[in-house]
Amino acid sequence: MAATVEGAARPVVVPVGEERAVPAPGPTRVHRWHRLAAVVVPLALLGLWHLLTAVTGTFAPYQLPSPAAVWAAGTELAADGTLWTHVAISTQRVLLGFAVGAAAGLAVGALVGLSRWADTLLAGTVGALRAVPSLAWVPLLILWIGINEDSKVTLIAIGAFFPVYTTVASALRHVDPHLVEVGRAYGYRGVGLLARVQLPAVTPAVAAGLRLALAQSWLFLVAAELIASSMGLGFLLTDSQNNGRVDRILLAILALAVLGKATDGLLGVAERRLAKRW
Repeated sequence: MAATVEGAARPVVVPVGEERAVPAPGPTRVHRWHRLAAVVVPLALLGLWHLLTAVTGTFAPYQLPSPAAVWAAGTELAADGTLWTHVAISTQRVLLGFAVGAAAGLAVGALVGLSRWADTLLAGTVGALRAVPSLAWVPLLILWIGINEDSKVTLIAIGAFFPVYTTVASALRHVDPHLVEVGRAYGYRGVGLLARVQLPAVTPAVAAGLRLALAQSWLFLVAAELIASSMGLGFLLTDSQNNGRVDRILLAILALAVLGKATDGLLGVAERRLAKRW
C-alpha cells in the first residue's frame, strides 16, 4: 500500500510506514512582490513631490523645496559632520529615555495588572497623567531637574512609560488562570512566576507596547530638545524654522521618519524571535 502526499505539480507516492514530512515551500513570488510593493507608496510620493516642485512649480521653494534641494541640504550638513552629530545625539537620547520609560512601565504595569489593590490605588492616577501633553511637562522638568541632559531623557522616558504600562497591565489581567496554576505547581512564585509564566504568555502584547513606546519616544524627542538644546534633530527643526531653512526642516522630518522606522524594524525582529521562543 502507498500513501499519496499532495504536493506541487504531481503527487508524491510514499510507502505506508515510511511517511516523510513534506518540506515547507521556500519564498514565493508573492512574498517578493509584497516586499517590492512596500516601496511603491514612498516612490510615488517622491515622484509627486518632484513633479509639484521641480516640474510644474506648483509650490514656491520657500513653501516646499524640491527633493534635490533637500538632498543638497543634507549633503551640506553631512559633509562637515553636523548631520551625523544631530542624528547620534537624538538617537542616544531616544534610546536612553525609551529604556528607562519601558522598564518603569513594565514594572508598574505588572504591579497594576496583577494586584487589585495596586489597580485601585494607581490606575486612576496614572490614567489621568497619561492625558497630560508632552509640552506641559517641560516647565516642571526645567524647574526640578534643570536644563541639562537629564531633563531631556526624563521627558522621553515619560513618553515611553505609558504605552508599555497600558499594554502590560491590560494583558496581565487576562492571563489564563490555569496557566498560572500550572506555574505555581512547579514552584514559581512572585517575580519568578511573572518572568517564567505570565510575561511569556503575554509576549505579543508586551512587544506591541514596546513598539508603541519607541514611536512615542521619537514623538517626545522634539519636545525634549526644546529644553535649551544646541544639538539634535529637534534643535535642527526649530533652528531651521527660525532661519527660514525649509529644506533643512524637511531634512530633519525625513531623518526622524527614517530613524523611527529603522528602530521599529529592529524591535520587530526581536518580536519575531520572542514569538518563536514563547
